Amino acid sequence: MNTNSGRPVLGGARRRAIAEPASALVRWSRLFEQGDFPTLCEPAVPGVSLPAWAEANSADIHQRLLDTGAILFRGFAVASAQDFNDCIDAVSGGALEYKFRASPRTQIHKDLNVYTSTDYPAQESIFPHNEHSYSPVFPLHLFLYCDLPSLTGGETPIGSTRTVLAGLRADVRDAFARRRIMYVRNYGEGFGLPWQTVFQTTERAAVEAYCATVGIQPEWKADGGLRTRQVGAALMRHPKTGETVWFNHATFFHELTLPASAREQLRAEFAPEDLPQNTFYGDGAPIEPETVRHLQGLYLDAMVKFPWQKGDVLMVDNMLALHGRGPFTGPRRVMVAMAHACRGADLDAGEAA
Repeated sequence: MNTNSGRPVLGGARRRAIAEPASALVRWSRLFEQGDFPTLCEPAVPGVSLPAWAEANSADIHQRLLDTGAILFRGFAVASAQDFNDCIDAVSGGALEYKFRASPRTQIHKDLNVYTSTDYPAQESIFPHNEHSYSPVFPLHLFLYCDLPSLTGGETPIGSTRTVLAGLRADVRDAFARRRIMYVRNYGEGFGLPWQTVFQTTERAAVEAYCATVGIQPEWKADGGLRTRQVGAALMRHPKTGETVWFNHATFFHELTLPASAREQLRAEFAPEDLPQNTFYGDGAPIEPETVRHLQGLYLDAMVKFPWQKGDVLMVDNMLALHGRGPFTGPRRVMVAMAHACRGADLDAGEAA
């Protein structure tokens, strides 16, 4: 049988021995007429088990992911968080725990590293970003699963970082390659996440120990709050392709990317370095507003979106693809998981970019 684990590639009532080659079990195509981002994968015959088929064909999946940056698996019988988790086990060797958090999420089950997508109000959009690109340790693979599509809206727009890098002005690229990025985060100010949630501990010593291992500078404040500073690269080297990619949170964390109403409220109360999160050049100098606007435009122009269908599984190469979220109405249940941990210090493209 065409599987590496003993799980049948065809399941359910129609289970039977498989004589067909793997290429006969699924169809590869484009989701949109123009461009190949994302690639669409659908079952060509009834009853194909996505986890079993994916495990047997992981090399092909990974190559196609590197080629385009995103794959939408549609029409497979993925019916639960456990099914979704099985897909991640099959393709990427298991989901990661959500550490050094920046957005509110809820763990679906205590035994699964599967979470709700960001728990933000339905009427808000989430700006395009690469998951955890601010973090010294980040996932190379990101998976999203639609358990319940919203009544309207609620898409997860995705975009290619290759497109962003191609449109980046030379002076902006050179400035970030030389000066890098400083991420400043404040916890316990009544906005954003408390440090106990971000670091998943109530012990200051545990926070300090983690920060020491990844190059983050913690500063405990008199009111019991915490400020962290870290300097990272704006340009990274992809661990599989070797190409230089634009991979950072400089735009997403910058105060100018906040919704206008929230930005004005926060600015009235906090200095730039005291905001829940903000970004600067690596030397601490402010990033020019015009530069931020240039980056925001590149991100938004790169995005494409599609309506979720129940059972959809979207796999993205987190270094090659951005993602966001549109506002929605009605209930919506989209789960997320991360896989394949990478250390930014090992992939810093630096001035060589």
